[in-house]
Amino acid sequence: WLKSGESRETNSAMSHRKFEAPRHGHMGFRPRKRAVAHRGHIRSFPKDDAKNEPHLTAFSGYKAGMTHVVRDMDRPGSKLHKKEVAEAVTVIEVPPIRVVGLVGYVETPRGLRSLTTVWAANLNDEARRRYYKRWYASKKKAFTKYAAKVKEDPSVMEKSVELAKKYCQVIRAICHTQVSMIKSLRVKKAHIFEVQVNGGDVEKKIEFVRNLFEQEVKFEDVFKKDEMIDVIGVTKGRGWEGPVTRWGISRLPRKTHRGLRKVACVGSWHPARLSDTVPRGGQLGYHHRTEINKKIYKIGKSLKEDPGSCSTEIDQTEKGINPLGGFVRYGMLRNDFVLLKGSCIGPKKRCLMLRKTLVAQVSRRATEEVTLKFIDTASKFGHGRFQTAEEKRKFFGIKKDAAAAEAAA
Repeated sequence: WLKSGESRETNSAMSHRKFEAPRHGHMGFRPRKRAVAHRGHIRSFPKDDAKNEPHLTAFSGYKAGMTHVVRDMDRPGSKLHKKEVAEAVTVIEVPPIRVVGLVGYVETPRGLRSLTTVWAANLNDEARRRYYKRWYASKKKAFTKYAAKVKEDPSVMEKSVELAKKYCQVIRAICHTQVSMIKSLRVKKAHIFEVQVNGGDVEKKIEFVRNLFEQEVKFEDVFKKDEMIDVIGVTKGRGWEGPVTRWGISRLPRKTHRGLRKVACVGSWHPARLSDTVPRGGQLGYHHRTEINKKIYKIGKSLKEDPGSCSTEIDQTEKGINPLGGFVRYGMLRNDFVLLKGSCIGPKKRCLMLRKTLVAQVSRRATEEVTLKFIDTASKFGHGRFQTAEEKRKFFGIKKDAAAAEAAA
């Protein structure tokens, strides 16, 4: 304690520690345990504004891999202003999602409570598969009785809709991914999730969702280029790890008895129990996390719609997003895709939720308009030299077997 009349500067005889040892690992993310579900869950949506038109606030995609782009930076005041920069981007495949229902929520002192659910008359098999563990051995009865009831008496659906219009304050659309469009996934069950509808009053929201029943919604209908979004998902799992890797603590000296990659003293004699703040070994990775403010650099169309989706004004070679040989551990990307700046959580093929930012981003970095000069499509398996198969063929010439086949023809 400081004596009367003594300042903090004069009390310089205070002892100090020899090494800095701040704790590693944020306490807010404890316990570090495996995520409950494989898919990311959106726990909060952007604040609603009735002045806007009704719109969806989230989408779903599958991580394909990474590449790099070249562009001219437009950021006055920065040392890189009007200079060429190469930046890493993540490629996420975003096939259209399908809307199959809506949920109406009532605001209570304890939070939101679901009041009613309205389903579309018909659901795809890939959505119905989600309700079965063994689809092939089941009777496949899910939603069949409901579909027959709605077909016989459409007022069944109208009663639930009127209930939602009368009492609900929050409307969320029930959507599912179309995994059958991604051949490399080897998954048949669709991922089903809720997306909040913002804008307009409750009646407008319900009519907006009902018009989308059994319809496809594309990524470009929800987001636009140069927008900042949040990515929600489950990180790459790394299994059991010790305290040095898991918490970043220092190793003990070399001559330490009974191992050195551990904590020397895990606690005092009393209290006679272990504190949860002591670094211990355990699960690392496969945690549910949210990454905020990822900028959309490009929204590309499917290979069928636009074979030259990655051509630019500078690089006019007609090429798609697929690198030579496809994306490693993913394969060929055939549907719509989005390029996000930087890395994203999760391994290849992980289902990611893409959400509008909770707070409007107005910084110079967020509002910057990005114009790509070059998108790399060289092979990601090794040191790629060629951007297209045609370029590689021109360099190496015709192979013997191909030449023999041409001669035979």
